[in-house]
Amino acid sequence: MTIRIGVRGAFGQSTINLADEATVADLTSKIRELSSLSAFTLKAGFPPKLLDLDKFDSSVKLSDTGFNLNGERVQVEERNKEQKTSPSVHGYTSASAPPTSVARNSDERTSAAKLVSQPEQPLPLKKKPNKFEEDPPAVELSDGSYLVHRVMPDDNSCLFRALGKCLLGSDVDGMVELRSMVAQGVQADTDRFNAIVLEKEPDDYCRWIQNPNSWGGATEIIIIAETFGIEVCAVNLEDCSIQRFNEGQAQRVFLVYSGIHWDALAANAMGKWGPPEIDVTQFDALDIEIEQKAIEIGRRLSEAGYYTNTTSFAIKCNICGWVGKGEKGAIAHANSTGHQDFGEA
Repeated sequence: MTIRIGVRGAFGQSTINLADEATVADLTSKIRELSSLSAFTLKAGFPPKLLDLDKFDSSVKLSDTGFNLNGERVQVEERNKEQKTSPSVHGYTSASAPPTSVARNSDERTSAAKLVSQPEQPLPLKKKPNKFEEDPPAVELSDGSYLVHRVMPDDNSCLFRALGKCLLGSDVDGMVELRSMVAQGVQADTDRFNAIVLEKEPDDYCRWIQNPNSWGGATEIIIIAETFGIEVCAVNLEDCSIQRFNEGQAQRVFLVYSGIHWDALAANAMGKWGPPEIDVTQFDALDIEIEQKAIEIGRRLSEAGYYTNTTSFAIKCNICGWVGKGEKGAIAHANSTGHQDFGEA
């Protein structure tokens, strides 16, 4: 098994892949090579704590340190001689490096707010089966490749899976990592992400968003986009408009929002049946053609009924058969019965 560790610092961000038998020395050597730092500290976890590898002999296997590093995101910081270190954490399981920046202004949050609202409690909701899961739309680009609608699993983590697809690649399941990254972003700036913005206390929100059944929306996109230094464009199927997060970056990615579900858009040289491993998901921000084709795919999806109006759509409880109207009705039913499995009727 390969140990995959995300690292970031003043040098940028990268991924270190190590063998299962890798030692402390193997990891620190890789970090020195990437960062050009002779002395550094590592932080990980939520909230970020010192990852103290100095107390281990360099020949100790990483698997024997008690730190669960596979899939972690580690912050690398230059160590000063007089630097005071924070208490270390031993045996943590969730981690993400704190982002260098988070939401810049309230206008971005306001313009994005109509994309999705977050219920007080997680509301698992499954969309109706549709033909696009088996036959996704695709439009040809001028270079002969195709922009393809990539459908994400319907598991309440679709936003994180769509962003993971675009930012981490098809072969990486970054759902847990990205949720933790969001929690780090909130914790890093509770002045911006306060109880009014989050509709709950920041600490409660940080716990809530790491629940795999909690939906993500504008707040999560903003934090992840700014952490990766990329623009995220969301095609909202309600009116086929594009809502932008973290504008002004050199590269951007495209998501599709159906009202209850998030998917990704990708270019593939072999068309919609091309292997996802060769998908291109990050595009030059000045490429107008990609934006136009993204809107075209959005129109096709909307015309085919892929959009769901969460205020008025018919919803069914998959546990007791109750049928009601809209997300609010489902939340009321969930609160009164404890049932947490819903789908479009």
